[in-house]
Amino acid sequence: MLNVKNLFVSFDTPEGKVKAVNDVSFNIKKNESLAIVGESGSGKTQLAFSILGLLDKNANVYGEINYQNTNLLSLNEKELNKIRSKKISIIFQDPMTSLNPYMKIKKQLNEVLINHNGFTNNQATRESLRILDSVKIQDPKKIINCYTHELSGGMRQRVMIAISIICKPEIIIADEPTTSLDVTVQSQIMDLFNDIKKEFNSSIILITHNMGIVKNTCSKLMVMYGGKIMELGDTNEIFTNPLHPYTKGLLETVP
Repeated sequence: MLNVKNLFVSFDTPEGKVKAVNDVSFNIKKNESLAIVGESGSGKTQLAFSILGLLDKNANVYGEINYQNTNLLSLNEKELNKIRSKKISIIFQDPMTSLNPYMKIKKQLNEVLINHNGFTNNQATRESLRILDSVKIQDPKKIINCYTHELSGGMRQRVMIAISIICKPEIIIADEPTTSLDVTVQSQIMDLFNDIKKEFNSSIILITHNMGIVKNTCSKLMVMYGGKIMELGDTNEIFTNPLHPYTKGLLETVP
């Protein structure tokens, strides 16, 4: 479904060219889940953003990102917009900055359906309520009329997830979806991803620095350091028999 081949990402800065992703290749099949794990600065987010063409203008991207036999790097902004949300969606790291503070949740959800699926406002509202219920939000009729600042951190994250799945995308990219959440809410969010995978048959790419949350969620694991892949394979196998010292170090932090 998604095949990344020999991907390089660098950024032009006043100090010179900075490499972020260095010759990365991987693939993800339908209904498969892949965790990309590494510390801050390892290239995880730059890799995710490159898939949907979300990098800054000073970025240089080379290689191939093939989705349904199309190299996404060859598409213009208009063509990419047809894929974003509807085919491949992304959940950004911080809901507080990703959600619009001046718009009610209802409008933010409805806009996606109106723009990508051609729904009327009434159709969009009905579907928005249904999707809020599917991400385990209690009292969707109340939450849909709230502003972002009126919601808890866990609730904001559920709204972000709702926005990402509302068009039933084939691939969901989640960038650090449990950051700043307490352990109980982290567990609930990861359980939610398992439910989404089953309900929508979506593939999930989970970007995280937390090895502890991936074992029961993702079947494949990719460990990155310094923009390179240190290890890639079956999650249980890597947890049981890590080959790279960096991976072993990450696993030592798992309770």
